[in-house]
Amino acid sequence: AAMRHLRYFCRGEVMKGFGRGSKELGIPTDERANFSEQVVESFLSSISTGTYYGWACVGNGDVHKMVLIIGCNPFYKNIKKSVVRILPYFKDDFYGEILSIVIIGYIRPEKNFSSLEALISAIQEDTVEAKRQLDLPEHLKLKEDNFFHLPEGKTINH
Repeated sequence: AAMRHLRYFCRGEVMKGFGRGSKELGIPTDERANFSEQVVESFLSSISTGTYYGWACVGNGDVHKMVLIIGCNPFYKNIKKSVVRILPYFKDDFYGEILSIVIIGYIRPEKNFSSLEALISAIQEDTVEAKRQLDLPEHLKLKEDNFFHLPEGKTINH
């Protein structure tokens, strides 16, 4: 309950992930973004693994709703923790771009799934819950936060 509502700001470079989103999960690669290990390690000590929601912006672009998954993904038996963010569709990849996020709420803990179908269903349910939460007035106001406006020449800040 203590993590149900939070405000955690993070910025880092977008890196390639495991490449499963499009092939196995039905989530186009252009809807997923991964932070570098350095960025992930810098904030995992203060945030538990699980699924979160919030706002995200690539470079100085538009701010979008997001679902953030922090963890090792037990279904795939990953060893290293990763952070994956589900975005709306982008027509070009954005590897190397600066991704700014604000995590504002917690959906559920990380868990294993009995099947790929159960994992996909959970991702879909998480997305519906994130959208519902982000439409609340208290969460909509964070979409306009100055954090999402990178000054000219801004470098990675983690």
